[in-house]
Amino acid sequence: MTATSTSPTAATEQAPGPACRLCGARLDRTFVDLGMSPPCEAILRADQVDQGETFYPLNVRLCTRCLLVQLPAYVPETEIFDDYAYFSSYSTSWVEHARRYVDAAVERLGLVPGASFVVEVASNDGYLLQHVMERGIRCLGIEPARTVAEAAVARGVPTLVEFLGEETGRAVRGEHGPADLVVANNVFAHVPDIVDFAKGLRALVADDGRVTIEIPHLLRLIEGNEYDTIYHEHFSYLSLLTTQRVLAAAGLTVVDVEELASHGGSLRTWSAPTETVEAGSASPSDAVARVLAAEEAFGLHTVEGHDGFAEQVATVRDDFVSFLLAARREGKRVVAYGAPGKGNTLLNHCGVRADLLEFAVDRNPYKHGRFLPGTHIPVHAPEALDEARPDYVVIMPWNLRKEISAQLAHVAQWGGRLVVALPHLEVFEPGT
Repeated sequence: MTATSTSPTAATEQAPGPACRLCGARLDRTFVDLGMSPPCEAILRADQVDQGETFYPLNVRLCTRCLLVQLPAYVPETEIFDDYAYFSSYSTSWVEHARRYVDAAVERLGLVPGASFVVEVASNDGYLLQHVMERGIRCLGIEPARTVAEAAVARGVPTLVEFLGEETGRAVRGEHGPADLVVANNVFAHVPDIVDFAKGLRALVADDGRVTIEIPHLLRLIEGNEYDTIYHEHFSYLSLLTTQRVLAAAGLTVVDVEELASHGGSLRTWSAPTETVEAGSASPSDAVARVLAAEEAFGLHTVEGHDGFAEQVATVRDDFVSFLLAARREGKRVVAYGAPGKGNTLLNHCGVRADLLEFAVDRNPYKHGRFLPGTHIPVHAPEALDEARPDYVVIMPWNLRKEISAQLAHVAQWGGRLVVALPHLEVFEPGT
């Protein structure tokens, strides 16, 4: 399927931009512009608070030729991952998500202890591969952030500290052999050279193997006003259509897709080497056609179908700021639960500082005693929440609302209430 229009409207024209990372066309159309923000995971030490910070644009573009929604590489990926603070294992629900995936993949592909080989790219702290190891299946993690890779090694998960590209994929295959399963959860959008990364996935996987990729679904991002998932780590914002196009450039074909609730609505694609599909050993499932049809009906197969998101974002911002200002006038205390990177997109775009949001708490001890980038809101251990007994607790990782609301049921004991800003402002009772 192709776009039915290739000309930007006058309302969205701008000076010629950078080149599309997939097809090379000039990026001269804006999808949404969130202004300037520091890298979302660049959490500050106390001694850095009075130093300067570098803010980069968050001007997301739409390629009018291939329809890939993308953020130009304003920040080098090496800078993003030098001091990476996200540890997957601190989310109980995400570890359980990984366990269920491993169980299903082992059954689906018939993976055998001692014989099969699994590689996960962006393996973080071993949150997923620990389940593979428990089954006695040989595995390897490839993780560019040394801070989290060290945590994986500490729990016994073999991990290579490296960025994946075609060259790295070939080297790993040469040393360890082809993988029966290559896993890439929530990383496909994180690489500026997405085609080279996809070629790395192809280099890793056996000719009869499978590659699974989990990505936030652009359709759900627009539908749910999930604009806090836009930050400098996320270079691409993918539909199934554009995912297919990227993988095809690397010799991979999507043969199945699952729609997931994670991260506000994600896709898990199953891909096989294209030559395997062409030989008749695999073919796309009905689910692939169904998701593509849903995208087309939503408008994502046309340029114009991407219009209107900026107006939705402005409404979210205005409602959240109005709530915080009203709480301040009433003398209410407002704090945040969770200090995820995406929360910093929301806070910086809204211009929120510690006068409106007193502090944040987070389960990750790495963040304790530090300050959020741009806003300088302090981050404490979860115990600070009980000590402060605030009137409102804003759940920053809104995609984990159910899990966190249950954890914060005790906030009701002092009359506190919970808040989410996305997909729209909502104030509700703890535990609900």
